[in-house]
Amino acid sequence: MNYNWNWGIFWELSPDATGTYLATLLQGLRWTVATGLSAWVIALLLGLVVGTLRTVPSRRIVMLANGYVELFRNVPLLVQMFLWFFVVPELLPVAWGTWIKQMPNASFWTAVVALAFFTSARVAEQVKAGIQSQPRGQLMAATALGMTLSQSYRHVLLPMAVRLILPPLTSEFMNVLKNSAVALTIGLMELTAQARSMQEFSFQVFEAFTAATLLYLLMNLVVVLGMRAVERALAVPGFTGNRTSASATH
Repeated sequence: MNYNWNWGIFWELSPDATGTYLATLLQGLRWTVATGLSAWVIALLLGLVVGTLRTVPSRRIVMLANGYVELFRNVPLLVQMFLWFFVVPELLPVAWGTWIKQMPNASFWTAVVALAFFTSARVAEQVKAGIQSQPRGQLMAATALGMTLSQSYRHVLLPMAVRLILPPLTSEFMNVLKNSAVALTIGLMELTAQARSMQEFSFQVFEAFTAATLLYLLMNLVVVLGMRAVERALAVPGFTGNRTSASATH
């Protein structure tokens, strides 16, 4: 295959004349980070609430929370993205739908909402597992101390559950950043979309997607290192991973 490599393409002026191709990719990176972080904050909050509700004594609440998880977890993200962008505005009152379609950066906000709901269902599953993996004595001890059910969750079960599920939460955080690439289908010019745009105008496909790959790797490396620091800061001596480490040293 005859391919003309040109790594200097990144410093050439992009067709929109607003900057170089490198600046275009970095602009896409900013949209990716903004979309991923915004969706992650919402997904984490929703996931904590829904995951907790799936473990409460009320059967009706558990059924509703389970329905939420099954709905958003089993529908592909691409389908959800299209539903939020094309269908939901048409189902709302005309004034609301028109406002949503005409709002600035509509594709960005749609991507955030779709990613947040999709990821929150996965986070909820992990929160449920984290709560149920704890000994039943935790809740009994909290009740014996005079705590209400909500206080027991807030002060005992949830803090420990979060510590237990930090590794899978790290994976979900990384997935949000990578899944944001689906937003190119609704017009968000995030990193993958900018890389595609660069290769279409310059025909330097390998350079464009090599740069995008390296930027994705850099993002995920930052997430991994950051979450490891959080895990160390929240670790309880003698519990979970620390217990394994301690036993290995003896």
